[in-house]
Amino acid sequence: MGAWSHEPFGNDTACDWSYGLLETEDLSSIESALDAVLDNDEDYLDADLASEAIAAIEVLAKLQGKGTQIDSYTDEIDQWVKQHPQQPSLSLLSKAKKVVERIQSEDSELLELWEEAEESDAWKASLQQLAAAIST
Repeated sequence: MGAWSHEPFGNDTACDWSYGLLETEDLSSIESALDAVLDNDEDYLDADLASEAIAAIEVLAKLQGKGTQIDSYTDEIDQWVKQHPQQPSLSLLSKAKKVVERIQSEDSELLELWEEAEESDAWKASLQQLAAAIST
């Protein structure tokens, strides 16, 4: 899975996704990551799509001053947030909430992978904390 932590940026996929965000000035890459999950509504949800979306949701939380992860893996993201202060729209936050629900539903590879791991409860708690951080 390439994960070392249950946190949003605790895996290779999320960190790789962040490089694309750092090249943008707006929230388009965040919305694209969320849409990729929501467009996959009926199909088996790939773990990489879910990991990217979780990272995107963490950025939305950070833009609202409610980030859930602050460490060396988020240093560049934290700088981006400071340089690009903006309030996410209600529709974008609504999408993010639906994404968290989708990731925790059946046919989610990331959920299956975490359920096999010892830190499953910590990952689920992290998702709940992230969902609370983006609640309006």
